[in-house]
Amino acid sequence: MIIVVPLDFSENSLKALEFAMTIAEKRDASIVLVHVVNLSFDFAAQSANALHSLLKEGEALLQTTIEKYRAPGVQVDYQILEGDPAINIARVAAEKEARMILIGTQGASGIAKKLIGSTTINLIREARCPVLIVPAQAKVELIKKATLAMEFSGHEEAFIDWIVDMTRRWELGLEILHVQSGADFKEQLAVLGLEGYLQKKYPGIMVRIHTFYASSASEGLELYMDEHDNMILVMCHQHRNLWEQILQKSLSIQMAFHTHIPLLIMN
Repeated sequence: MIIVVPLDFSENSLKALEFAMTIAEKRDASIVLVHVVNLSFDFAAQSANALHSLLKEGEALLQTTIEKYRAPGVQVDYQILEGDPAINIARVAAEKEARMILIGTQGASGIAKKLIGSTTINLIREARCPVLIVPAQAKVELIKKATLAMEFSGHEEAFIDWIVDMTRRWELGLEILHVQSGADFKEQLAVLGLEGYLQKKYPGIMVRIHTFYASSASEGLELYMDEHDNMILVMCHQHRNLWEQILQKSLSIQMAFHTHIPLLIMN
């Protein structure tokens, strides 16, 4: 299993690297660090000199970081690239057939939520593998479970195997969250059907299913997170074309701006 970790040497990205090393130690995974230099200069000579200096500095920092965070049995490689961070990180993950991208983020609130051009948000849109976002305030050493937020849509079926395998590899408990706006009979049947499906496909697996009643999915998620800590929240993000992104906000992308717990976006 390969985990891609973007690294800009900030405290947030180093925290993400520590988490990735913990995961890799548990289940024989390897890590690929990606450091991207993004320059914009008017003069080619100035740009070339600056790029050479930054690439040289980046390689030295990467080698120092690898030595500092080295763990027994965990292979760590790296790539230094120039250009758009999100596009380059997503491309490396695709080329390496990475199981996941794990990225540290500061988190944001208020007006900062409008910064839709951030690397993390663009990476969610570009990547074709799951993206695990680790906020600066997350207490990753206390994580005990993963909670999959479901809407009972057709696209979610493909993700269940991935989540079950992930929780087994990382030795985490598994819970499923479903938010309802009312006592809908069809949705109640869907919950019962999911229980039967999981028991039949994964005999012996222990899965707790939570149903939260709220006026909206975002409200239900907030209520759940207020009551449950020490987890990874898992959400499915369907890629949309440009017009759909403008006209219809993605709940998973909204959550990425202000979550205080690790958020795994399934692409």
